[in-house]
Amino acid sequence: MTSVPQGSAPPEADPAEQPSRVHLKPATPTPGDQGHVDGAWWPRPRDLAAELPALFAALATRLGTIERMAYNLGERQPAPRRLATGTTRVTPGGFRYQAANTVDVIGSGSRRVTLLVEPPETSDATASNIALAAADARNIERVDSLLARVAGRNGMPRPRPPLE
Repeated sequence: MTSVPQGSAPPEADPAEQPSRVHLKPATPTPGDQGHVDGAWWPRPRDLAAELPALFAALATRLGTIERMAYNLGERQPAPRRLATGTTRVTPGGFRYQAANTVDVIGSGSRRVTLLVEPPETSDATASNIALAAADARNIERVDSLLARVAGRNGMPRPRPPLE
């Protein structure tokens, strides 16, 4: 499992330099043999523009240059059509068909990761448990099952319904 520290940075810090709260399963040579998600991401606010630079930085080692990402339009505030991250511009896309509580991030060579997105209001302990379960190489559960299993054990609120 690869992880980024969960410490918090001062609010005035550059978002690209704040910990991204990303936990990934070990990379495998064959896509699709890791279950339904490749790990977990715990963003602080629901504002994608503020959170994406740190996420992309954390995923660059696995994916190379980040080119696109997809998120569930009903769960997040819309992101800008183009987002500059260092020397590249990423195209975030909000889609109604994107699986709930997930984001897909696509890098160079069409490499992709699907991450379970933990609600920002999740407690540190619960978020850590969810991330560890999602990033376990043996875990093949669906997102809703994983959130329900971990939520039931740790008292986490159920995933929020989509924004109206």
